[in-house]
Amino acid sequence: MARGRTGEDASAKERILTAAEALFAEHGFDATPTSRIAEQAGVPKGLVHYYFKRKTDLLSALVERLPDEHVETSRVVVPGDLAESLRRLVSELDQRLGASQVLSHLLWREADTHHAVRDALQDRFKVLVRQVEAVILAAGVGGLAMTDVESAAGLLALAVSYRHSVARHAEDDQPEQMERELTFIARALTFRAAPAT
Repeated sequence: MARGRTGEDASAKERILTAAEALFAEHGFDATPTSRIAEQAGVPKGLVHYYFKRKTDLLSALVERLPDEHVETSRVVVPGDLAESLRRLVSELDQRLGASQVLSHLLWREADTHHAVRDALQDRFKVLVRQVEAVILAAGVGGLAMTDVESAAGLLALAVSYRHSVARHAEDDQPEQMERELTFIARALTFRAAPAT
């Protein structure tokens, strides 16, 4: 019996989060009362407060629903080919993040007024920057100053983050723009690494 209850609890919590995500996306966080979330989730209002003491705890839980952005470097790196390595990394991130466009947009919007969401998104961004740095270094372009690697990783992470924060509103994904950005970064780093003649 306890086993079934745990499953029921997990199901109710999941329904609450799903309802909160949909309602926050449609009406905004501040305009969505917890009673409406409970109604849409099909649970008593008290259960919403049981799982989430404060309404802002729902936002923190929604951040946790974003897909894992960690990509194993060995899965995407093509030794000696920085552009292709970065291309594969972005493609992998696009696949993971593409499934959460509405949630991603919602969280970026709420980050302006909720510091817990902003902090969580900033932490995710730092992980993304470190991940791009690891791919650049593993691609084997030698002779790069770490400041150049950090700058390039920051620029590419910004481009990826921006695309996903507005993806819901993009009429055209514009893959050619990301391709230009990837090519530019790879060429710039390769040029910086080339020995002076």
